[in-house]
Amino acid sequence: MPYSSNAYSQLWLRLLLSVYIFCGAYFLIGGTWLIVVGGSWFYALMGAMLIGTAYLLYNRKAAALTLYTALLLLTLVWALWECGLDFWALAPRVDVVGVLGLLLILPAITRILTGNLRTPRIALGGTLALGALVFLSSTMTDPHDTKGSMALDNDNRHAVDTANKDWKAWGGTGAGDHFSGLNEITPDNVHRLKLAWQFQTGDLRRPTDSSETTYESTPLKIDDTLYTCSPHQIVYALDAATGTLKWKFDPKSLSLPQFQHLTCRGVSYHETKADAVTTDGSPAPTDCAKRIIFPTADARMLAIDAITGERCKSFGENGEISLKQFQPVTTPGFSEGTSPPVVTDKLIVMGGSVIDNWSTHSPSGAIQAFDVYTGKLVWVFDAGNHDPNEMPSETHKLTPASPNAWTILSVDEKLGMVYVPLGTQDPDIWGGNRTPDMERYDSAIVALDLNTGKLQWSFQNVHHDLWDMDFPSQASLVDVTTAEGVVPTIYVPAKTGNIFVLDRRTGKLIVPAPETKVPSGPAPGDRLSPTQPFSALSFRPKEKLTGADMWGATAFDQLLCRIKFHSLRYEGPFTPPTVKGTLVYPGDFGMFEWGGIGVDPIHQIAIANPSSIPFVQHLIPRGPKNPSEPGANLPAGNESGVQPMFGTPFGVNLDIFLSPFGMPCMAPPWGYIAGIDLKTNKVVWQHRVGTTRDSSPFPITLKVGTPMLGGPLVTNGGVAFLTSTLDQYIRAFDVKTGKMLWQDRLLAGGQSNPMSYEVNGEQYIVTVDGGHQSFGTKMGDYIRAYKLEGSKNR
Repeated sequence: MPYSSNAYSQLWLRLLLSVYIFCGAYFLIGGTWLIVVGGSWFYALMGAMLIGTAYLLYNRKAAALTLYTALLLLTLVWALWECGLDFWALAPRVDVVGVLGLLLILPAITRILTGNLRTPRIALGGTLALGALVFLSSTMTDPHDTKGSMALDNDNRHAVDTANKDWKAWGGTGAGDHFSGLNEITPDNVHRLKLAWQFQTGDLRRPTDSSETTYESTPLKIDDTLYTCSPHQIVYALDAATGTLKWKFDPKSLSLPQFQHLTCRGVSYHETKADAVTTDGSPAPTDCAKRIIFPTADARMLAIDAITGERCKSFGENGEISLKQFQPVTTPGFSEGTSPPVVTDKLIVMGGSVIDNWSTHSPSGAIQAFDVYTGKLVWVFDAGNHDPNEMPSETHKLTPASPNAWTILSVDEKLGMVYVPLGTQDPDIWGGNRTPDMERYDSAIVALDLNTGKLQWSFQNVHHDLWDMDFPSQASLVDVTTAEGVVPTIYVPAKTGNIFVLDRRTGKLIVPAPETKVPSGPAPGDRLSPTQPFSALSFRPKEKLTGADMWGATAFDQLLCRIKFHSLRYEGPFTPPTVKGTLVYPGDFGMFEWGGIGVDPIHQIAIANPSSIPFVQHLIPRGPKNPSEPGANLPAGNESGVQPMFGTPFGVNLDIFLSPFGMPCMAPPWGYIAGIDLKTNKVVWQHRVGTTRDSSPFPITLKVGTPMLGGPLVTNGGVAFLTSTLDQYIRAFDVKTGKMLWQDRLLAGGQSNPMSYEVNGEQYIVTVDGGHQSFGTKMGDYIRAYKLEGSKNR
């Protein structure tokens, strides 16, 4: 290098040269790899221009500034062409180039360069200023935001029967609307919400627990008492006004590391009416006139007295029944009760969670109905049996791996129907051996006669589901006013982001969902449906991702994400699983999960919180390290990583689509809150929700829109509440526009659904915050209740 007396500048030059050469080599080599796999040429060009700039710097030529100005301008044009004024998409495209440009224009560098400096320095400075202006402009708009306003007649807020001040079912009612008719809390006063009381259950994760230990409970409120449960299915009765513990009941549920889940989404309630009888016509027992009913992780169902917390002796044996009876597989943890059952005057209708991707020989997912007083089995709907209503016995077991209903059911007692969202036959990701009987109701919603369990109608969300894209949410039942009159409607959210809208009497589609051609080419031995239904009411992402949709915190990991994207098989939604690896978008979490949507049946609107993160599926052929039989192995205890899928030709590895640095490979937003007009079935507004505060390695709060687990609460006061984001907040939104009105910091992850009730003339908002281990949020054991500061001011 030519001699320079300016040692300081020489040191800066050496450091900058090292950085330029490293970055140039990285982008040139990585960019060439990206071109080979079919991606953008720009990274290779960037690398070549960085190396060229380094060469000119080494020779102290002012032309280094000119070449770099050209690179910076090209980068800005390319970035704007690919993503427009989208701040989060722009950032990783220009961050490295921008920072290196700022270093290059420092006086310590420019003063040792030879040649005409004035023009190149002005050009580089002007281009950097232009880049800053573009960046600033991108912060002033959000291309993913949809602004709008839903028309609400404020007088209608008083049309609902506010005499019902309780919350008697998981979804508010059996209709699953997640709606409170209370209207003390409004957009004008919600900012006055303050913590009224807080209760800690003391039930924290134990060393023997599943790796997916979660607090997902939505409490019930009956009279003056709040009822909720913790991950070990311990039930708590609290004073609704003060949070003081009245009693707790511990069922001593078994918990082992191989359990795929350890959660309790809630409990159910039953109250004996005058002259009540059992399903066989006998007088109802006199004990437990008010009872709490709930399942456990070790496949039992219990009934306890709502007043005392004591077992209901008349129910089963000493207040409990086994859900393993007549099951073909009874391995602990292979079938679990994670969601509360539907409870009607005479019946308990129960689904259940069945282990995913373990084996073709797994427990049955049969829906079972029991007498609410005695626990006697009344009917079954075994979706994999040729005769779904065939009663099991000691000589006839339920069908192994039959599609199950792991989420919450809905019920319309006037129509006499229970609505069951079904999952997929186990295993999820390969289905070459599925029978026509198994395929009929796979990933379908079925309407069953409440008294007999006989099928009334069904609608299939995914044909031959190989992506675990089932119906994960409680369906919402709404009577929608149309030009033809009031139509009893059912809204069924799917993991795909579709919301299927049907007449709940007949199953006939109200919103079109045409069959659409999807990718072909299944794994060896499997098959595919040539089409899938796509609802016109949907939050599904763009039809097909491209390399331009890839992301990363910097250009370094964005390049690696692009290489990874182009190395996978991906042809849009329903790209089949492969040994090469398949990108699944939306991913296995789904755009909707068990939280469901919130519906205001008075104003005919709904609030949804869809989210999406792509997953990667790799089929693993059988071999020495991937045997076809389980032997002494136990399940992994989670739903990601390597899954054996015994009884099929493949295992599968399931992972979130992340960069090597652990950042999502798809650009944000990953989560929204949105408002839907049910009279038109159109999305009126949509805004990203959730920040990086509790998931970033740095203590910064950036509103990116995060994934969510849990759903919204809608109130008659025109306010919606949400807690399910990755950051620890409860938030309130104006249902008209989606504007955030209020938020409060939680002490742990809020992966649950809020609820509301009234005590002594005051409206409370309650949230259960204990975190979700596999979702990565902070664990805890909190139940928190809010009310307006200043007591009964309305």
